[in-house]
Amino acid sequence: MRLVRARLVRVCDWSARDWSVCATSPRATGPRARPPRDARVVFKVTFAPCDKKRPRPRATGRAGDARGDARRRRATATRAMTTTTATATATAAATATRRVASARTATRVVVGARDRRLGATRATATARATATARATARDGREIADVAREAATQALSGITVSLAMVPESLAFTFVAGTTPIVGLHAAALMGLCTAALGAQPGVISGAAGATAVVIAPLVASHGVEYLFACVALAGAAQAACGALRLGKFIRLVPQPCMIGFVNGLAIVIGKSQLETFVGLTGTTLATTIGLTAFTMALIKLLPRASFAPKGVPAPLLAIASCATLTNVMKIATKTVGDVAPVSGALPSFHIPNVPASLETLAVIAPYALSVAAVGLIETLLTQQLVDDITERRTATHTECIAQGVGNMVNGAFGAMGGCAMIGQSMINVNSGGRTRVAGITCALAILSYVTFGASFIERIPMAALTGTMLCLVFDIFDWTSFSRVKKIPKTDAVVLLLVTGVTVVTNLAVAVFAGVVLSALGFAWKSSQRIDVVRSRTSSSETLCELYGPLFFGSVQSFADKLDPRDEELDRVVLDFAHSKVWDSSALVAIDELAEKYRNCGKTLTLRHLSPDCAKLLKKGGDLVEVDVDTDPVYAVAANLDAETLSAVTKTLGGRKGLSLAEENALKRQYLR
Repeated sequence: MRLVRARLVRVCDWSARDWSVCATSPRATGPRARPPRDARVVFKVTFAPCDKKRPRPRATGRAGDARGDARRRRATATRAMTTTTATATATAAATATRRVASARTATRVVVGARDRRLGATRATATARATATARATARDGREIADVAREAATQALSGITVSLAMVPESLAFTFVAGTTPIVGLHAAALMGLCTAALGAQPGVISGAAGATAVVIAPLVASHGVEYLFACVALAGAAQAACGALRLGKFIRLVPQPCMIGFVNGLAIVIGKSQLETFVGLTGTTLATTIGLTAFTMALIKLLPRASFAPKGVPAPLLAIASCATLTNVMKIATKTVGDVAPVSGALPSFHIPNVPASLETLAVIAPYALSVAAVGLIETLLTQQLVDDITERRTATHTECIAQGVGNMVNGAFGAMGGCAMIGQSMINVNSGGRTRVAGITCALAILSYVTFGASFIERIPMAALTGTMLCLVFDIFDWTSFSRVKKIPKTDAVVLLLVTGVTVVTNLAVAVFAGVVLSALGFAWKSSQRIDVVRSRTSSSETLCELYGPLFFGSVQSFADKLDPRDEELDRVVLDFAHSKVWDSSALVAIDELAEKYRNCGKTLTLRHLSPDCAKLLKKGGDLVEVDVDTDPVYAVAANLDAETLSAVTKTLGGRKGLSLAEENALKRQYLR
């Protein structure tokens, strides 16, 4: 095909392939175009893929320009439409993308909220499950602790019951009654005081202190009078508790307490030697060996890692010794050899004595002695247990509990008793701190009496003796020997006196002797503190300042220091600002001194007496005839009414020497 253009000089031959004219400018370039050598205008033609249809020849002239403009307009419109369409499409796509993104974000938010709710629900459920598990574990631990504590208390009570049986049997021999009377007394006293007493650690039973007191009554009038005496003693103890007389036990000084403990330790130790009386040869050696074996176990078992921690060492030692003797068939003295334990439960029994004044006159001295001895030993034991447990308890409650226990003993045919320091120390050292221990001890003794006698009677006495000897070594205050050299001589004498009297006679006499000796020592020391200091206040008056307490112990020194014949002036003022009048002996001494001054023509005046001393002088009435300078009473503004305040203010305001500012200050002070 041949294509000719008018402006071209040479016609170029074109092939039938697709073509297109790129430009008419001589600067146009193309990869395959080769301009003719004789061409005036060089056309550079490039071939490009195009439709197979033959392109329409471009029109020339105005028509061609119009068509070109139209084409350009259409191209521009097409491009604009394409651009608009592309923009709209892009905007719609962007909008759709944003919507999708927003939807995805909302979905993520919803999913996140749901996940958080689920997480919170799971966390709450986990926390509840954890709290429930912890509460269950805590409740389990608390239940386990309560069970462990109850087991410890019960085992402590059983240990004390085993140690109390031979003691009760021995004290029945002292009192002159049958063994079952002592066992009933131990059970009833222990049960009553454990349920009603203030200090649960105190164990009460048939005590030797009361057995010694009532032994003469049983020997002279019989056991029925014993029951009546015990009931009356219980009533007296309950009355003392109701009147709160137990608080006076605090007047017992510390040396008396130490002497009391040491004396009881010696008494308990002496009573344990009865186990070896009458034994000889192999039997004696076996008993000594078993006693030493029991003591060694009590001391070593608490340190052994294999020993159960909740079981008291004395109980393990007694059980080990009993098992050894019964398995090895060792011949030794047992509880059954001392006295039979079997019997019946206590029953209500009214004492068969005449209801008359003669009977009351017979039993009253013994009843008061039993009440005094029982209360003294009980309250001293209570103080000792209070110090160990670091818990202060009410003394009057313990007195009432002791009284109830003795009245129950009298009504059920038992010998009564009081607190037992030995068994109380075993209870405390074994971990007994609650009422469970005391109640368990009482119930265990009753079980021994009814159906456990065959078991108890097979326990060797050496095991119980070793337990009590360990207690003796524990409660005896071994520092007393070195303390005697460091404390005042009076206290040292009191300590030794109470210890000796407790061993020789009984506890009540020992404590009374110690208290009396301590009181005398205190009175003597206080009497040495009286002193008189003289000074002259004017040409006609002498001031004598008295220092120290004025009572029966210091009246002699007071009289020796004030002699009217040695006074130069006629008026003497005795100042009591640093002294107090304690008793009637002081009143009589003051009256006698005033009489001496009057006989010598001189005047004695008392000054600065405390209100209680002035009340004591006023109460003495005609026992004392002496001049007393009444101290001025300083009125307090808060206690005065408005009229009195106005009068006082006017009086103060009218005084000479007060400025106007001072008067106004006084008015503001009293009238505001």
